[in-house]
Amino acid sequence: MDLLLNDLTPWHWAFGGAGVAAVTLLLLYVGNHRLGVSTGFENVCSLVVSAPYFRRDSVTGSNSWRLPLLGGLLIGGFLSAVFGGGWEPFWDMGIFDEKIGWGPAGKVVWMFAGGVLIGFGTRLGGGCTSGHGIFGMSNLEIPSIVTTVSFMVGGIITTNLIYRVIV
Repeated sequence: MDLLLNDLTPWHWAFGGAGVAAVTLLLLYVGNHRLGVSTGFENVCSLVVSAPYFRRDSVTGSNSWRLPLLGGLLIGGFLSAVFGGGWEPFWDMGIFDEKIGWGPAGKVVWMFAGGVLIGFGTRLGGGCTSGHGIFGMSNLEIPSIVTTVSFMVGGIITTNLIYRVIV
């Protein structure tokens, strides 16, 4: 199977799993921190928004490690694209364009609505897929198991709805 970018052959999935495990263990055992990316959005907001919600000690107290983690994710993605042969943005959404075809404005609306639903689910579940699915599941935390199963069921239902009913 080739990757979307420049027909590169992907590495074996175990390398990615080992990398995620290493970061998770490093955060836990070295810094006593929980992996989770959605909370990082609160950290970024705490830099520019003065609302009390973003000034909580639990948010501002984690800026020193969570902001570099988020920066590392961005830099890592950029370096991956550069060393993988470059990156070029595109608007092609495959079957969405073929069957629904709302044009560029419709795609923006579709992506915005999807982002709102993801954000709602993240707050409803008390965290994102990385926090619950990676960290919480590895610790056998019941709320994370329930939330991850809910994420998966929601994704399966949505995919089947879109590809079997709408398209």
